[in-house]
Amino acid sequence: MSKSTALKGGTGGGATAPPFATRRWALLAMSVGVFCIQLDSFGLNLALPEIGRDLHAGGDGLQWVISAYLLSTGTLMLGAGRLGDLFGRRRLLVTGLAAFGASSLVCALAPSLPVLVGARVAQGAGAALIMPVGLSLLTNVYPAELRGRATGWALGIGGVATACGPFIGGALTESVSWRAVFWLNVPLAVLGAVCAARTAESYDTSAPRSVDWSGLAGGTALLAALCVVIDRGPRWPWPAALAGVAVAAALLILFVRRERTAVHPLVQLSLFRNGPYMALTLAGAAANTTTVMFLFVVPLTLQGQWDLSVVLAGTAFLAPALAMAIAGPLAGRVPPRAAVRLMAGCLCGGALVLACLAGVSSLALYVAVATVGGAVLGVANSLTLIATQAVIRPERAGEASGVTKTVITVAAGLGVGLAGAVTDQNRGVGSEAAADAALLITAAGCLAACLVLVGWIRLREGRTRAGAGRPGG
Repeated sequence: MSKSTALKGGTGGGATAPPFATRRWALLAMSVGVFCIQLDSFGLNLALPEIGRDLHAGGDGLQWVISAYLLSTGTLMLGAGRLGDLFGRRRLLVTGLAAFGASSLVCALAPSLPVLVGARVAQGAGAALIMPVGLSLLTNVYPAELRGRATGWALGIGGVATACGPFIGGALTESVSWRAVFWLNVPLAVLGAVCAARTAESYDTSAPRSVDWSGLAGGTALLAALCVVIDRGPRWPWPAALAGVAVAAALLILFVRRERTAVHPLVQLSLFRNGPYMALTLAGAAANTTTVMFLFVVPLTLQGQWDLSVVLAGTAFLAPALAMAIAGPLAGRVPPRAAVRLMAGCLCGGALVLACLAGVSSLALYVAVATVGGAVLGVANSLTLIATQAVIRPERAGEASGVTKTVITVAAGLGVGLAGAVTDQNRGVGSEAAADAALLITAAGCLAACLVLVGWIRLREGRTRAGAGRPGG
């Protein structure tokens, strides 16, 4: 693409906003990409027992069908966002969608659990490109006053997969096969790649196209070690777990030292001094962990505790999941100044919902509480991605979205690991007591994150008032 048609430095860097048609294709591509990612994140939860029976696998091995995908995504997102800034956001979005579609094809044909898990890792790599690069593309092709709404719509439209995921996954598993879930991804990924190819290219022209390869390798190694420790550490003997933590800590120190001295770092450390950005990102990590637990345990509990069939469980979960999908466009209308306070309220609401789910005694009330939870958690997760993009420079939007998505995706691995304790190959959940314990532990963590965020808000407001009270303040 010629320089006359490429966006230089994003809309925040003085570039002319692209025409409506170009922006529309970017929105459609991102929406399809998020739809595919969400479908494969949550459409397989009800299919795990059938996958185990079909591939003659069980126990902890089945958890890798979910966790391998999430951990691969979390490991690779950090560098993906910045690579999109440097080498073209449209180009890497097309690449991510193509990789996702190809790996979905392998998943659909997988003859064994190891092959399926390996293909899920490749799917995670495609998702690692789609999410941060797609977010930064929207940030740069839409003018400032429309960015939040556009991102909200993309997350909301893509979030329909969250609503349809358990239902589609359950229905296809029961009527056709769990493999049909992956076959569905193939044409969707092709459609997304075609849409992405029709939008304008976008770069960060404020920096040379020089990749901090040492930082990229170090950051990826750090995240890989951290993800393995989070996912496998609780099952290791304590000396091995301690050694894993030590390795991750050493890699973190090396990565920070590298980024401090690099001329063009992969991640500018000044990003971590952006108070609102960090507050929203860390709160989003807590919200995403809560959401993964919610989306994992509730459908399985409908199968186990309430003794519903796969299709009926997916149908019952449709109301809370649709509430979560609708929350995306609503979060896009929240002004940046109100984002942190609303996030604190969502964390408190999420903790309350999970605690209530552990104690309700009727199916109707269970679904009603879960519907409220879907709306609250949907706002929190959409708000994380929308509001963090509003408080950073557009030309480095890929870098910021990569960091945000890395943090919240790795945190999701914690939720999957905890949710694994309630999974049973034959009935969907192991026991009501295990499910309730997992929900209560997650609720406690969500409430703790809410209290920390409220404390940060008050401290920041106190400093602002103190500064305003000084002479000339």
